[in-house]
Formats: sequence, structure tokens, C-alpha cells
Amino acid sequence: MGDIAMEAEEHIFRSKHPSVPVPESLTLPGFVLAGAEKYADKVALVEAGGDSGGKTLTYGEVARDTRRFAWALQSFGLRKGHVVVVALPNLAIYPVVALGIMAAGGVFSGVNPLATPAEIRKQVEDSEAKLIVADASTYHKVKDLGIPIIYIGEEKLISGGISWDELLEASDKAGRTTAMEEKDQKLEQSDVCALPYSSGTTGTSKGVMLTHRNLIANLCSSLFSVPPEMVGQVTILGLMPFFHIYGITGICCAALRNKGRVVVLRRFELRGFLQALIHHEITFAPIVPPIMLAMVKSPIVDEFDLGGLKLQSVMTAAAPLAPELRAAFEEKFPGVEVQEAYGLTEHSCITLSHCDPSRKGHRNAKKHSVGFILPNIEVKFIDPESGHSFSKNTPGELCVRSECVMQGYFKNKEETNRTVDQDGWLHTGDIGYIDDDGDVFIVDRIKELIKYKGFQVAPAELEAILLAHPSVVDAAVFALADEEAGEIPAACVVKKSGVNETEEDIMRFIASNVASYKKIRVLRFLNSIPKSPSGKILRRVLKDSFNYTQQQ
Repeated sequence: MGDIAMEAEEHIFRSKHPSVPVPESLTLPGFVLAGAEKYADKVALVEAGGDSGGKTLTYGEVARDTRRFAWALQSFGLRKGHVVVVALPNLAIYPVVALGIMAAGGVFSGVNPLATPAEIRKQVEDSEAKLIVADASTYHKVKDLGIPIIYIGEEKLISGGISWDELLEASDKAGRTTAMEEKDQKLEQSDVCALPYSSGTTGTSKGVMLTHRNLIANLCSSLFSVPPEMVGQVTILGLMPFFHIYGITGICCAALRNKGRVVVLRRFELRGFLQALIHHEITFAPIVPPIMLAMVKSPIVDEFDLGGLKLQSVMTAAAPLAPELRAAFEEKFPGVEVQEAYGLTEHSCITLSHCDPSRKGHRNAKKHSVGFILPNIEVKFIDPESGHSFSKNTPGELCVRSECVMQGYFKNKEETNRTVDQDGWLHTGDIGYIDDDGDVFIVDRIKELIKYKGFQVAPAELEAILLAHPSVVDAAVFALADEEAGEIPAACVVKKSGVNETEEDIMRFIASNVASYKKIRVLRFLNSIPKSPSGKILRRVLKDSFNYTQQQ
């Protein structure tokens, strides 16, 4: 394809790979489950032990129950555009619930099952939800929200609730009406079908409006390199939260589209995780850096015979991967390829990715990059203040434009206009650059950069150095307000048990490896670093904790 395509007026970069077609007539459930009948007896989703008992669903069952649930919701009165909040942990039935809501014309909105009742209430009320889907682990959090609850599980939780099994059975007996058929025909790709909520780690949590077209376009771009012979061959780990865009789109929808097998893990616990990898012969594991850190540094890993591991590759997204951690992982798991990806909820998930090396002629992106530009996607790097776009090898705010860009934040035009400009560019808030080969590197987030006496300090750079220290298990760097400097770099560190280093020792280690303005000025040891379900460091929590302590 030659060099990276670039417009004369602006520095706009496009994929080196040809554009890929995006089907016009399908809804997301129709696209994801197309061809399921050919794989009717193949296992689509299996739960890896745990409390759920290892439930298994075949492709035939997934397609059938998605249709049954859609019909049941329509019979129950769900109308196009109605929001259904799903408060479930990772379960094999989860994608069926989400796709069934979309097939009925509804809008799927996953919520963190570990959220507090107040946090769930806020999302239910903000989204104007008409229904909630829950199970035994979440029912007590949603029972007083004043809207109908469909519950999944054998337990008879409530007299006024709606049993999943009974709802589907009643729908089967009632049959499908002509009115439902006509309602199906009115579904369009431009209809909103998902309302995930952004993490809120840098601001107020907001509902992200995504259409069938947004999500199909994203899958077409991100799966472009999968060759026909790989369809039906991949066993993928389903550990990332399914309420998150990474879990529902990047794992569930992508795997179901390519007729792979998803091994569902309800929660991360290192022994159970390693058992699942080996027992289920998982070949591809989307994970986050904290999990890789545990795989590298925990002595528990040595309890397992890794000779039985069939893992071919891991993909990390949602949080930066320190080069030292990557090197340590590759040394411990030499046969496992490490891929990095970059995505946003506001861009329907994966935006930049490394390539599948099994596809002839499609190279991998460089180590430490987050990948190259996928087909059908444009990117540019700008000065956030002036809007001026930069050429190659010059850091700026990453902006993205494609059919994957959200329709906007629900009921929040001000934030929408601040994030997506009049030309359709999504402003990500991330600082990065593109090199001469078209590989993209992320430096840090604009809102997380520390301004020390006018100098910009990237927390990710200091975290990578801290993680290289042999006594450090985990670390987080963030800004603290300072009267003289404006802001100073502060750090929280988790030490290995039994080591003797003091805070001053670690600070001296950092000082010996960076310019003077990048030195850590305050450091505290903690038992753990608070992180979001997708693995992002909750810097705001650490910062607030520091400020609170200083006020005491």
C-alpha cells in the first residue's frame, strides 16, 4: 500500500491496509451470530468452574436463546430505544442477555456488579432504564430501584420478580406475533443498541451512545486480519468484565463472530486463572498489565506445570504496559506473543492493534507500541491548545475519526461537543505519536501529566522505572498540588514482603534514573494499588487519600 496516506492540509494518517467492507443491513446480533447454524453443536461459551458450576452453551443454544429472550422482552413490552441495565458478573449467559436486548430493539447497559447500590442506582436513573437483569449476587443491590427485575438463576429470590427461565418459557408458549415481526423490520443500524458508561476515573461517569453500525464497523476493522482457516479455531479467555466495552465487544462479540470458544472466568484469582489456561487449553488471553505482573512475580505460578500451556498470545489493553514488565513476561513465557492494543468506549472498543501473525503479509507492530492504524480508521496528533496537527514522530493528542465514533454522551451535549468536534474527530485525551513505519506509541494522558515548574512529567514513565526495581511489586505515580512547583510527582508503591528498602531508598533509585525535575518528591508504601475493573490505576483515589492525610 506504500507509505502512510496523509492529507496535504492536515497531517492525517490512515491504515496501510485496504479498507474493509462493513455490511449495511445487519443488526449487531445478526452480524455476530451469522452462520451460527453451521456450528450449532460447537461450544460457544463455557464457565471455568467456580460457583457457577461450569455451565456450557453451544452456538445453537446461544442463537436460540438470544431469539427467545428478544421475543420475551417484546412480549413484556420493551420498545425500541428502551434501556435495560444488566447487573451480572461474567457468566456464559451474559452475551445472550446483551444480544437479546439489542435484537429486541432495546439498549444494553452493563453495570459493574461490584458497584455499590448507590452507584447502580445512579446509572439506572441516568439511563432511564425500564428493566434490570440481575442474579443472586446483585439482586439485593437493585431490588429497591422501583423497576422490574429479571433474575437469572435457580433461586426463587422474589415473589414480584421475573424468572429468566419462566419468562422464556411463557414467551415460547405465547408464540411470536406478526407485530413482533414488523417491529424487527424497523430496526436500523443507526439505532442506539448499547449504552456503556465511561469509567469516570477522570471525571463524572457518562453514558456512551453506540449504534449497531458503530459496533459492527469496529468488529470489521479489528477482525480484518483473521484468516478463514482460523474461524472456529481460537479458544479465548473471557476474564475482562463483560459490562466493559473490552469484555462485551472485544471478547464476546469478536469471538462469537469468528465462532471461537470463550472460557468465562467470573473473577481473577491467580490459581483459578492458571488452571483455566491449562485445563481449557486457552490459546488467546486478553488481559491487563496487573495480571501479567502477577504471572511474572507471584510464586504461585511455580506450582503449575507450564508445559501444558497452549497459550499462543496475550493482548493487553486498557492500561499502559511497562517495557520492563513486558520483557520479564517474555522471559518467563518465551512461547507466548505479547500484543498491545488501544481502544476507547467512545470508539466502540479496539482502535489500534498489533496484527495476527498467522495472516500472510500482515506484519506485527513494534514492541512497546499499541499497534498500527486499523482499516477504515483515520488518526491525527494535535496540539490540544491550537488544534494544529503534527507530522510523524511528534507527540500530540491522539484524535480518531471513523464509523466507530460514538453518537455522543447520553443527555450531555456539552461533554459530547468537547469530545467530538464538528468534523467528527474524537479527541481521546491521550498523548502519542506515529513513527515512520506507521506504528503508534502512547506517552500518557493529558489529564494525568504532571506539571512540575513548567516541565511535563509522564506518570507512566516513572511507573515503568519503579516496576524495574527488584523490590517493587506494583506502583502508581500521580500529581500533588505544591505551592512552589505547581505540582510535584508523588508515588504509592507495593513492596515485596520481607524486603528492607525504605521510602527514601526507592526515591533515590528513581532520582538516579531520571532528570531532576522528574524525581519523586513524596512516596508512600501501600498494600495494594486501587484499580478499575479494566486495570486502570485510580490515581484520583490515591491523590484524594494523600490530600486527606495531609489535612489531618
